[in-house]
Amino acid sequence: MKYFVVDAFTDERFKGNPAGVCLLEEWPDDRVMQNIAFENNLSETAFVVKRDKHYDLRWFTPEVEVDLCGHATLASAFVVSAFADTGESAMRFETKSGLLVVTKTGDIYEMDFPARKPRQTELTLQMSQALGVPVLEAHISRDLLLLVESEQQIRDLNPNFTLLQQLPDGFAVIVTAKGERVDFVSRFFAPGAGVPEDPVTGSAHCTLIPFWSERLNKKSMVARQLSARGGLLFCEDCGTRVKIAGKAVLYLQGEIFV
Repeated sequence: MKYFVVDAFTDERFKGNPAGVCLLEEWPDDRVMQNIAFENNLSETAFVVKRDKHYDLRWFTPEVEVDLCGHATLASAFVVSAFADTGESAMRFETKSGLLVVTKTGDIYEMDFPARKPRQTELTLQMSQALGVPVLEAHISRDLLLLVESEQQIRDLNPNFTLLQQLPDGFAVIVTAKGERVDFVSRFFAPGAGVPEDPVTGSAHCTLIPFWSERLNKKSMVARQLSARGGLLFCEDCGTRVKIAGKAVLYLQGEIFV
């Protein structure tokens, strides 16, 4: 099985978000894919199967299969363009979230994803206790989005993961604030899926983009995820869809024996 590790949403190795990508001819058993993701111990491992005019794509954390993953989709498009359909500039992936199209222009990969606009939900004391900073607002889509006052608070966050995992709503927790040099910043925590903190999270921006587009009255925005590795995302609000773009760089190429 051909295997690659790609750092996504960056043009520097050891930055952005590393994703594993497995190129397959046919699907193995689900247990095999889950074991590979567990063995890799990256936040996401993508599995890609070539079809006539598209690719089938699935994503696994070390503990569960997920319905959408941005950085591993970008990494998959990078691998397809570089090692499978060399030079391909438009890649179509059939996924649990429907058809996802990735367009390559120069060294930028732009993903067309479904928007997940959040709705406001009840603010609780437990949310602020879990983060260790005051939470101004709470919103929910697939993930729980918590708004705080400043970029510096995002940088300095040291959440209580036990309390974070006990928050009642959402697959994961997005913490966000207005940016200082970019439009908005965020961090992303998914301890319940075996990912305490994800370095750069494309799927979270399906929620962040419509949230900040409405607040800033802007369609095109630049975002930064403030994990230790960090990453830069170019964002566009297209109504029921969002466009999320970034760069990628190859870290590892090898073979998995199963």
